[in-house]
Amino acid sequence: MYETRFPVRWGDMDAMGHVNNTVYFRYLETARIDWMRSVGCDPAPGGQGPVIVNAFCNFYQQFAYPDEVLLKLYVSDPGRTTFETWGTMERADRPGVVCAAGGATTIWVDFPQQKAIDLPDWMRALVSG
Repeated sequence: MYETRFPVRWGDMDAMGHVNNTVYFRYLETARIDWMRSVGCDPAPGGQGPVIVNAFCNFYQQFAYPDEVLLKLYVSDPGRTTFETWGTMERADRPGVVCAAGGATTIWVDFPQQKAIDLPDWMRALVSG
């Protein structure tokens, strides 16, 4: 669905010399937001849009500076108000070797009402394909 790359920054690493686990969630978040913006989904606090209700990440191999992360993002499983996003993270110089994989359940919300609402038809079409 969507592919992006991130340079591992020196500051992404922790005292153990590898990328801190919280940074992987940032990589997933950035890819998810970039994908949403690329399809015309700019959340508006006065309107409606996506909210993450659950997120996870599984770690298989470490990233460290100066690696480059190749993140492949996928969307699937539309429900009445939700859909799933998930991604794999590989070192760009070792394609096909997944270092981490994670995802999130996204719910569509009316922000002023702070209430879940049905996925718009255009978003349902995107996540169904």
